[in-house]
Amino acid sequence: MTEEKLKQLIVIEGPTASGKTSLGVELAQRWNTVVLSADSRQFYKELAIGTAKPSVEEMEGVKHYFVDSHFLEDEVSSARFANEALAVLEKEFQVHDKILMVGGSGMFIDALCVGLDDIPKSKELREVITKEWEEKGLEPLLQELKKTDPEYFEQVDKENPMRIIRAIEVIRLTGEPFSKQRTRSEKDHFFEVKRFVIHHDREVLYQRINARVDLMIEAGLLNEAKSVENLKHLSALRTVGYTELFDYFEGKISLERAIDLIKQNTRRYAKRQLTWFRRHPEAVWIEYSSTKQMADEIFLDSRL
Repeated sequence: MTEEKLKQLIVIEGPTASGKTSLGVELAQRWNTVVLSADSRQFYKELAIGTAKPSVEEMEGVKHYFVDSHFLEDEVSSARFANEALAVLEKEFQVHDKILMVGGSGMFIDALCVGLDDIPKSKELREVITKEWEEKGLEPLLQELKKTDPEYFEQVDKENPMRIIRAIEVIRLTGEPFSKQRTRSEKDHFFEVKRFVIHHDREVLYQRINARVDLMIEAGLLNEAKSVENLKHLSALRTVGYTELFDYFEGKISLERAIDLIKQNTRRYAKRQLTWFRRHPEAVWIEYSSTKQMADEIFLDSRL
Protein backbone atom coordinates (compact mmCIF):
# COMPACT_ATOMS: atom_id res chain seq x y z
CA MET A 1 0.00 0.00 0.00
CA THR A 2 1.55 3.30 -1.11
CA GLU A 3 1.74 6.23 1.24
CA GLU A 4 -0.79 8.91 0.40
CA LYS A 5 0.86 11.99 -1.09
CA LEU A 6 0.56 15.10 1.03
CA LYS A 7 -1.35 18.07 -0.28
CA GLN A 8 0.90 20.98 -1.27
CA LEU A 9 0.73 24.67 -0.43
CA ILE A 10 2.84 26.43 -3.04
CA VAL A 11 4.00 29.85 -1.85
CA ILE A 12 4.93 32.54 -4.37
CA GLU A 13 6.87 35.22 -2.53
CA GLY A 14 8.63 38.34 -3.67
CA PRO A 15 9.11 42.00 -2.88
CA THR A 16 6.54 44.59 -3.80
CA ALA A 17 6.17 45.15 -7.58
CA SER A 18 7.92 41.87 -8.42
CA GLY A 19 5.12 40.30 -10.48
CA LYS A 20 3.67 37.87 -7.93
CA THR A 21 -0.01 38.39 -8.78
CA SER A 22 0.19 37.47 -12.46
CA LEU A 23 2.43 34.48 -11.72
CA GLY A 24 0.01 33.22 -9.08
CA VAL A 25 -2.94 33.50 -11.48
CA GLU A 26 -1.05 31.69 -14.24
CA LEU A 27 -0.17 28.78 -11.94
CA ALA A 28 -3.67 28.65 -10.43
CA GLN A 29 -5.13 28.31 -13.92
CA ARG A 30 -2.72 25.50 -14.80
CA TRP A 31 -3.52 23.57 -11.63
CA ASN A 32 -7.19 24.61 -11.63
CA THR A 33 -6.93 25.76 -8.02
CA VAL A 34 -7.39 28.77 -5.74
CA VAL A 35 -5.13 31.50 -4.37
CA LEU A 36 -4.69 32.76 -0.81
CA SER A 37 -3.39 36.33 -0.72
CA ALA A 38 -0.68 36.92 1.87
CA ASP A 39 -0.49 40.67 1.51
CA SER A 40 -1.42 42.17 4.86
CA ARG A 41 -2.95 45.31 3.29
CA GLN A 42 -4.94 43.70 0.49
CA PHE A 43 -7.29 42.22 3.12
CA TYR A 44 -8.98 45.56 3.58
CA LYS A 45 -12.01 46.59 1.54
CA GLU A 46 -11.27 50.32 1.81
CA LEU A 47 -7.78 50.04 0.26
CA ALA A 48 -7.09 49.17 -3.36
CA ILE A 49 -4.81 51.55 -5.22
CA GLY A 50 -2.13 51.92 -2.55
CA THR A 51 -2.00 48.17 -1.95
CA ALA A 52 -1.81 47.20 -5.65
CA LYS A 53 -4.83 44.98 -5.02
CA PRO A 54 -5.53 42.75 -8.04
CA SER A 55 -8.58 43.78 -10.03
CA VAL A 56 -11.30 41.37 -11.10
CA GLU A 57 -9.74 41.40 -14.57
CA GLU A 58 -6.27 40.62 -13.21
CA MET A 59 -7.61 37.68 -11.19
CA GLU A 60 -8.95 36.19 -14.46
CA GLY A 61 -11.68 34.18 -12.78
CA VAL A 62 -9.36 32.58 -10.21
CA LYS A 63 -10.83 32.46 -6.70
CA HIS A 64 -8.73 34.66 -4.36
CA TYR A 65 -9.12 34.46 -0.59
CA PHE A 66 -8.11 37.37 1.69
CA VAL A 67 -8.64 40.05 -0.93
CA ASP A 68 -11.36 42.51 0.14
CA SER A 69 -12.11 40.17 3.03
CA HIS A 70 -12.07 42.54 6.04
CA PHE A 71 -12.75 46.14 6.99
CA LEU A 72 -9.95 48.37 8.30
CA GLU A 73 -11.46 48.54 11.77
CA ASP A 74 -11.52 44.72 11.86
CA GLU A 75 -7.75 44.38 12.04
CA VAL A 76 -6.13 41.12 10.92
CA SER A 77 -3.04 40.10 12.90
CA SER A 78 -0.62 37.47 11.63
CA ALA A 79 -1.98 34.99 14.18
CA ARG A 80 -5.56 35.62 13.09
CA PHE A 81 -4.57 35.27 9.44
CA ALA A 82 -2.90 31.93 10.17
CA ASN A 83 -6.03 30.60 11.85
CA GLU A 84 -8.42 31.83 9.17
CA ALA A 85 -6.15 30.69 6.33
CA LEU A 86 -5.82 27.24 7.89
CA ALA A 87 -9.61 26.92 7.90
CA VAL A 88 -9.67 27.83 4.20
CA LEU A 89 -7.00 25.23 3.43
CA GLU A 90 -8.88 22.52 5.31
CA LYS A 91 -11.90 23.22 3.10
CA GLU A 92 -10.14 23.74 -0.23
CA PHE A 93 -7.75 20.80 0.11
CA GLN A 94 -10.81 18.56 0.03
CA VAL A 95 -11.09 19.35 -3.67
CA HIS A 96 -7.57 20.49 -4.64
CA ASP A 97 -4.19 18.77 -4.35
CA LYS A 98 -2.33 22.04 -4.73
CA ILE A 99 -3.21 25.52 -3.46
CA LEU A 100 -1.27 28.73 -4.03
CA MET A 101 -0.43 31.39 -1.49
CA VAL A 102 0.84 34.60 -3.05
CA GLY A 103 2.20 37.64 -1.23
CA GLY A 104 5.03 39.62 0.23
CA SER A 105 4.11 39.82 3.93
CA GLY A 106 6.72 37.45 5.32
CA MET A 107 5.42 37.49 8.88
CA PHE A 108 1.94 36.44 7.74
CA ILE A 109 3.30 33.73 5.45
CA ASP A 110 5.47 32.35 8.24
CA ALA A 111 2.60 32.48 10.74
CA LEU A 112 0.75 29.95 8.61
CA CYS A 113 3.63 27.90 7.21
CA VAL A 114 5.93 27.79 10.22
CA GLY A 115 3.95 28.89 13.26
CA LEU A 116 4.15 31.57 15.92
CA ASP A 117 6.11 31.34 19.12
CA ASP A 118 4.50 31.83 22.50
CA ILE A 119 6.35 35.08 23.17
CA PRO A 120 5.49 36.82 26.45
CA LYS A 121 3.54 40.06 26.47
CA SER A 122 2.55 42.78 28.90
CA LYS A 123 -0.33 45.13 28.18
CA GLU A 124 0.88 47.57 30.85
CA LEU A 125 4.43 47.75 29.46
CA ARG A 126 3.16 48.12 25.92
CA GLU A 127 1.04 51.10 27.01
CA VAL A 128 4.14 52.70 28.57
CA ILE A 129 6.16 52.22 25.36
CA THR A 130 3.28 53.44 23.21
CA LYS A 131 3.14 56.63 25.27
CA GLU A 132 6.90 57.11 24.77
CA TRP A 133 6.35 56.81 21.01
CA GLU A 134 3.47 59.29 21.03
CA GLU A 135 5.46 61.84 23.04
CA LYS A 136 8.98 61.45 21.60
CA GLY A 137 8.48 59.80 18.22
CA LEU A 138 9.83 56.52 16.89
CA GLU A 139 13.54 57.40 16.67
CA PRO A 140 14.46 56.78 20.35
CA LEU A 141 12.78 53.37 20.21
CA LEU A 142 14.60 52.55 16.99
CA GLN A 143 17.91 53.44 18.61
CA GLU A 144 17.06 51.26 21.61
CA LEU A 145 16.21 48.37 19.28
CA LYS A 146 19.42 48.85 17.30
CA LYS A 147 21.43 48.62 20.52
CA THR A 148 19.56 45.73 22.15
CA ASP A 149 18.73 43.62 19.09
CA PRO A 150 20.71 44.59 15.98
CA GLU A 151 19.59 41.44 14.15
CA TYR A 152 15.88 42.28 14.36
CA PHE A 153 16.66 45.96 13.73
CA GLU A 154 17.98 45.01 10.29
CA GLN A 155 14.87 42.99 9.44
CA VAL A 156 12.01 45.02 10.85
CA ASP A 157 9.86 47.49 8.91
CA LYS A 158 11.15 50.73 10.43
CA GLU A 159 8.03 52.57 9.29
CA ASN A 160 5.81 50.27 11.38
CA PRO A 161 5.53 51.55 14.98
CA MET A 162 3.52 48.54 16.16
CA ARG A 163 6.30 46.09 15.32
CA ILE A 164 8.95 48.31 16.91
CA ILE A 165 6.86 48.70 20.07
CA ARG A 166 6.22 44.96 20.25
CA ALA A 167 9.94 44.16 19.96
CA ILE A 168 10.89 46.69 22.65
CA GLU A 169 8.12 45.33 24.89
CA VAL A 170 9.55 41.80 24.67
CA ILE A 171 13.17 42.92 25.13
CA ARG A 172 12.36 44.98 28.23
CA LEU A 173 10.15 42.23 29.59
CA THR A 174 12.65 39.39 29.19
CA GLY A 175 16.04 41.09 28.97
CA GLU A 176 16.75 39.07 25.82
CA PRO A 177 16.78 40.05 22.10
CA PHE A 178 13.42 39.71 20.39
CA SER A 179 15.08 37.87 17.47
CA LYS A 180 16.31 35.12 19.80
CA GLN A 181 12.75 34.48 20.98
CA ARG A 182 11.37 34.21 17.48
CA THR A 183 13.08 30.92 16.72
CA ARG A 184 10.44 28.60 15.42
CA SER A 185 9.94 24.89 14.93
CA GLU A 186 8.07 23.66 11.87
CA LYS A 187 4.39 23.03 12.42
CA ASP A 188 3.17 19.51 11.77
CA HIS A 189 0.71 20.34 8.99
CA PHE A 190 -1.36 18.00 6.89
CA PHE A 191 0.20 19.63 3.82
CA GLU A 192 3.67 20.29 2.43
CA VAL A 193 4.94 23.83 1.92
CA LYS A 194 6.98 24.63 -1.19
CA ARG A 195 8.34 28.18 -1.40
CA PHE A 196 9.40 30.11 -4.48
CA VAL A 197 10.79 33.68 -4.45
CA ILE A 198 10.81 35.97 -7.48
CA HIS A 199 14.21 37.61 -7.82
CA HIS A 200 14.98 40.82 -9.72
CA ASP A 201 18.14 42.75 -10.39
CA ARG A 202 18.02 45.49 -7.76
CA GLU A 203 18.00 48.41 -10.17
CA VAL A 204 15.27 46.83 -12.28
CA LEU A 205 13.16 46.25 -9.17
CA TYR A 206 13.63 49.85 -8.04
CA GLN A 207 12.56 51.09 -11.48
CA ARG A 208 9.45 48.94 -11.28
CA ILE A 209 8.66 50.34 -7.83
CA ASN A 210 9.08 53.95 -8.97
CA ALA A 211 6.90 53.35 -12.03
CA ARG A 212 4.23 51.66 -9.92
CA VAL A 213 4.06 54.60 -7.51
CA ASP A 214 3.59 57.00 -10.43
CA LEU A 215 0.76 54.81 -11.75
CA MET A 216 -0.86 54.75 -8.29
CA ILE A 217 -0.82 58.54 -8.13
CA GLU A 218 -2.38 58.72 -11.62
CA ALA A 219 -5.01 56.16 -10.61
CA GLY A 220 -6.22 58.28 -7.68
CA LEU A 221 -4.16 57.32 -4.64
CA LEU A 222 -4.61 60.81 -3.16
CA ASN A 223 -8.39 60.43 -3.17
CA GLU A 224 -8.15 56.96 -1.67
CA ALA A 225 -5.87 58.18 1.11
CA LYS A 226 -8.18 61.13 1.77
CA SER A 227 -11.15 58.78 2.07
CA VAL A 228 -9.49 56.86 4.95
CA GLU A 229 -7.71 59.78 6.63
CA ASN A 230 -10.16 59.63 9.54
CA LEU A 231 -8.88 56.10 10.26
CA LYS A 232 -5.18 56.92 10.11
CA HIS A 233 -4.75 55.96 13.77
CA LEU A 234 -5.28 52.31 12.84
CA SER A 235 -2.14 50.19 12.50
CA ALA A 236 -3.22 49.02 9.03
CA LEU A 237 -2.82 52.60 7.79
CA ARG A 238 0.56 53.20 9.37
CA THR A 239 2.08 51.98 6.15
CA VAL A 240 3.97 53.21 3.11
CA GLY A 241 1.84 55.05 0.59
CA TYR A 242 -0.61 56.39 3.15
CA THR A 243 1.43 57.90 6.00
CA GLU A 244 3.32 60.12 3.54
CA LEU A 245 0.09 61.44 2.06
CA PHE A 246 -1.41 62.01 5.51
CA ASP A 247 1.61 64.24 6.22
CA TYR A 248 0.92 66.07 2.94
CA PHE A 249 -2.74 66.60 3.86
CA GLU A 250 -1.61 68.12 7.18
CA GLY A 251 0.74 70.51 5.38
CA LYS A 252 3.90 68.97 6.82
CA ILE A 253 5.42 68.22 3.40
CA SER A 254 4.76 69.05 -0.24
CA LEU A 255 3.04 66.63 -2.60
CA GLU A 256 6.25 66.23 -4.57
CA ARG A 257 8.12 65.34 -1.38
CA ALA A 258 5.38 62.89 -0.34
CA ILE A 259 5.63 61.06 -3.67
CA ASP A 260 9.43 60.92 -3.44
CA LEU A 261 9.14 59.50 0.09
CA ILE A 262 6.63 56.85 -1.01
CA LYS A 263 9.12 55.68 -3.63
CA GLN A 264 12.04 55.77 -1.21
CA ASN A 265 10.19 54.01 1.60
CA THR A 266 8.80 51.38 -0.78
CA ARG A 267 12.32 50.60 -2.01
CA ARG A 268 13.46 50.24 1.61
CA TYR A 269 10.51 47.99 2.34
CA ALA A 270 11.38 45.79 -0.65
CA LYS A 271 14.92 45.43 0.68
CA ARG A 272 13.59 44.31 4.06
CA GLN A 273 11.25 41.84 2.36
CA LEU A 274 14.18 40.23 0.58
CA THR A 275 16.10 39.99 3.85
CA TRP A 276 13.13 38.19 5.37
CA PHE A 277 12.78 35.73 2.46
CA ARG A 278 16.44 34.77 2.79
CA ARG A 279 15.67 33.36 6.24
CA HIS A 280 14.32 30.29 4.46
CA PRO A 281 17.13 28.35 2.73
CA GLU A 282 14.63 25.80 1.40
CA ALA A 283 12.99 28.43 -0.83
CA VAL A 284 13.76 28.26 -4.55
CA TRP A 285 14.67 31.63 -6.08
CA ILE A 286 13.29 32.22 -9.56
CA GLU A 287 14.94 34.81 -11.79
CA TYR A 288 12.33 37.23 -13.10
CA SER A 289 11.37 36.69 -16.72
CA SER A 290 8.01 36.49 -18.47
CA THR A 291 5.11 35.19 -16.41
CA LYS A 292 4.91 32.12 -18.67
CA GLN A 293 8.62 31.31 -18.33
CA MET A 294 8.53 31.60 -14.53
CA ALA A 295 5.36 29.52 -14.38
CA ASP A 296 6.98 26.85 -16.60
CA GLU A 297 9.97 26.69 -14.25
CA ILE A 298 7.76 26.21 -11.20
CA PHE A 299 5.22 23.95 -12.93
CA LEU A 300 7.97 21.57 -14.02
CA ASP A 301 9.80 21.61 -10.67
CA SER A 302 10.60 18.02 -9.71
CA ARG A 303 9.39 18.56 -6.14
CA LEU A 304 5.82 19.32 -7.18
